[in-house]
Amino acid sequence: MIITIAGLPGSGKSTAAKELAKQLGWDHHSIGDFMREIAQDRGVSLLEISKEAEKGREIDELLDQKSAELGKTEDNFVMDSRLGWHFIPHSFKVFLKVDEEEAAKRIFSDKRSHEGENTTKEQTLENIKQRKKSEEERYMKYYNVNPDDESNYDIIIDTTELNIEDTVIEIKKAAGL
Repeated sequence: MIITIAGLPGSGKSTAAKELAKQLGWDHHSIGDFMREIAQDRGVSLLEISKEAEKGREIDELLDQKSAELGKTEDNFVMDSRLGWHFIPHSFKVFLKVDEEEAAKRIFSDKRSHEGENTTKEQTLENIKQRKKSEEERYMKYYNVNPDDESNYDIIIDTTELNIEDTVIEIKKAAGL
C-alpha cells in the first residue's frame, strides 16, 4: 500500500507522514524535502524556488518524475506531496486542511531554518498565501488539476484542532490499518 498525504502548508502533512511511516515501519518520502534540497543547492529560499518554478517546468518535472518513479518501483511507503495523489493514482489519498492563521502560527513557531523569509507570523501568513497561489497556478497550467479539490482524495482531515497523534489515528483508521 502507498499512502500519499497532500494538504495546505502548515497542515502537518510532513509531520503526519513521517509519524505514520514510523508507526507502520515503512519508508517516508517528501517532495517538499526534495524541493527544499533544490532550493538549498541553488542558494535560494523555498518561496524563491517556487517563483522560479513558475517560469519553467524544470523543477516541477524533477519532482514529478521522482513521484511517478517511486509509485512504480516501491510499495509500502508514505509520501507527503501536494501532487502525490496525481502521480501515484493507485495510492490511498489523504488531504489535510488547516485554518491559515493556525498554519502561520505552526510554521512560524517551528523556526524552519530553510525558510528564513518567515520573520514574523504575519509575514509567514503572507508567504503561505503566495506559495499556495504559486502552486495552484502552476498545477492548473501544467496539469489542469487543483490540488485543493477535495474530490481528489479518499479522506479529508481538518487538522486545525488536532495534534499529530490524532491525525495519524484518523489516517490509519480510514486506510484500514
